[in-house]
Amino acid sequence: MSTLTLSHEADIVAQAVRRISTGSDYDRLVELAGAAQFVLIGEASHGTHDFYATRAQLTRRLIAEKGFRILALEADWPDMLRVHRHVTGRTNEPSAAAALGDFRRFPAWMWRNTVMVEFVDWLRGWNLQPDHKKDRAGIFGMDLYSLHASMESVLGYLDKSDPEAARRARRRYSCFDHFGADPQAYGYATTRGHSESCETEVVAQLVELRRKYGEFMSRDGQTAKDELFYAQQNARLVANAEGYYRSMFRGHEESWNLRDKHMTETLAALVSHFDGGRSKVIVWAHNSHLGDARATEMNARGECNVGQLTRERFGERVFGIGFSAYSGTVTAARDWGDPAECRRVRPGLPGSYEELFHATKMPRFWLPLREANAATKLLGERRLQRAIGVIYRPETERESHYFEACLPEQFDALIHLDETRALEPLERNSEWERGELPETYPEGL
Repeated sequence: MSTLTLSHEADIVAQAVRRISTGSDYDRLVELAGAAQFVLIGEASHGTHDFYATRAQLTRRLIAEKGFRILALEADWPDMLRVHRHVTGRTNEPSAAAALGDFRRFPAWMWRNTVMVEFVDWLRGWNLQPDHKKDRAGIFGMDLYSLHASMESVLGYLDKSDPEAARRARRRYSCFDHFGADPQAYGYATTRGHSESCETEVVAQLVELRRKYGEFMSRDGQTAKDELFYAQQNARLVANAEGYYRSMFRGHEESWNLRDKHMTETLAALVSHFDGGRSKVIVWAHNSHLGDARATEMNARGECNVGQLTRERFGERVFGIGFSAYSGTVTAARDWGDPAECRRVRPGLPGSYEELFHATKMPRFWLPLREANAATKLLGERRLQRAIGVIYRPETERESHYFEACLPEQFDALIHLDETRALEPLERNSEWERGELPETYPEGL
């Protein structure tokens, strides 16, 4: 552990950072990331406007200047597929907000927000330019929470392409019928031995759909190829989600690993399907998914993540960018399923990267982490790092939102935005509009 004062450490870091005041200050970062095939762009919370806006800004440049053509998000596959069809001109939604209309499940604000609307509009506009007709960029979800929506998508595809196969699929998927719409009820019942699992049925459906590849592919060219691929991804999602919901009641580590392995498989499938494996991919997800797990305390718990798995699979073709912030506001709920609120984020804890970066007195900067200098040596000593998901519990800040990490082994670059503001949902309820009440309420004036 460093014996230097916080002020001295901050001076060392300040000498290595790149200040951010205009968009051109990201030029070197875009050059570094643009040389990779996979650019993983994180976020330190699921509800910070500045993280989303900066991520979108970098993505626009990587698409327009560096030839990236796939964007994969920590979002459900069938919901984002509606957006993909809109931005590639296969459908004509009334608006970007309408294209994002399938994101209704908690936490809807992750994708139904003002930054996403602006980005979806930009992506559709870029794709529909005449000179991009054969070189459009797609946007896809890679998460696995959409068990029922994905089953419906598989059935919808088969109803159109093979009614007899659709009947077989309905029989298989009917295994879930008596558990209702909550897949956690299925997971609990099967884990406790109250019911048999549906594993055999969902795997059989996936295998059948894959076997029909040649038959379906002979029909309608590229459109048929894409639609079959989308259906196969939904069938694979159902199979993996079935295992995920059973694993939820056996331990956090197992369910976490299943989810991140599914997301990594989705990335590999997208690259394989489009452009013969040469496509360049941008990934949006939380820092905890994209920063290499081997550089954090997750590793000691036996957890892996997308950042680790992609580096193990694709090596130097991966470039990771993390985010941090010291204070501000965030859109988050008090508990799972609660309304979104605009909440005040407490200052970074002592001994954290956030505290150190705040001490540089630079409001915005990015830091290259692959350069051998005094700053990266200093940052290589493990410190606390904050992670806010869709829930923020300031009353248990240390236990709920911090873990130990070695930043230079986690990411290739880090963007620090010292004070940030909350992401703006498209549906703003009274709790969000009100903002978090001051700690002195109702006595305070």
